[in-house]
Amino acid sequence: MWLNPIVKKDVRVQSRSMKICWGVFAYELILALVFFLAMVVIQQNSRYSTNNIYSSMVWLYPVLAVTQIVILGVVVPVRTASSISGEKERQTFDIMMTTNMTPFSIIIGKVMTAIVQSMLFVFASMPIMALSFIIGGMSWSYLFWFLGIALLASFFSASIGILCSSLCKKSISAVIMTYGFYLLFFLGTFLPFLVYQIRRESMLYSSNYTTFSTQAYSYGENWLLFLLVNPAVYLAEFFGRIMAGQSIMNSCVDLTGTYKTAGPIRLVATGNRWLILSTILLLAVSLLFLWIASKRINPVGKHAGKCVRKKKD
Repeated sequence: MWLNPIVKKDVRVQSRSMKICWGVFAYELILALVFFLAMVVIQQNSRYSTNNIYSSMVWLYPVLAVTQIVILGVVVPVRTASSISGEKERQTFDIMMTTNMTPFSIIIGKVMTAIVQSMLFVFASMPIMALSFIIGGMSWSYLFWFLGIALLASFFSASIGILCSSLCKKSISAVIMTYGFYLLFFLGTFLPFLVYQIRRESMLYSSNYTTFSTQAYSYGENWLLFLLVNPAVYLAEFFGRIMAGQSIMNSCVDLTGTYKTAGPIRLVATGNRWLILSTILLLAVSLLFLWIASKRINPVGKHAGKCVRKKKD
């Protein structure tokens, strides 16, 4: 069976180190603390409500799941952000590029190493996660849904880190740029809709408000489509479907006052279309980042044009 040489080497080296053991220990310790804190909150709330305490334990699932996704979102980019830039700092990047591996296979190997490590942490947390299914009475299919979400989050985070690592010469610069990309996806995707809302409020008492309001109710809320590549909105939509049985984005569109026939936002926010389309877009963006990173580290692409010009001369 063929396995990427970078994945084979990195996993073999790191499996012999105590760092991975201490990493799993710290990961499990954080989840245990969150679990006991959530149990205390559930127990306190059950004293003031008529619901059985066991019916409230289903909320352990989103609490533990979001905690793990946040940890992966913080740790995975740091690992991949130092993968290429770290090779440059150790002066082993040129040696790595002389192998028979293509630039894209090198990028894939670095990303897969980070994903394997992150999924090791996730699988190690399954005993704690299983408590919310045994006690809370949730369907076990949601556990496999969580594994898919964790895999998607790891792949997306790793692609951002590897892109920044290919653009920077220093690991610290790559890490800072990675979290800058995070701000772009988590907060920047809200900016088009916020700008639209500010413009809408400024036109409230103007003479052109009647014309503007007609256009706003027809097209304004379509700026929410930028949130399709927002991982936080993706998680909110996913857990809203599971825990409340309703679409968070559909409720947001209703709150903005959009007419039922207005624009593609109403069509996308109906049913499971938001989750499906958001998954496709996040995967597409991740693959685009990997392709850009492979082009960035490709020495042939940088100097091929110069070589051709020298031969002509």
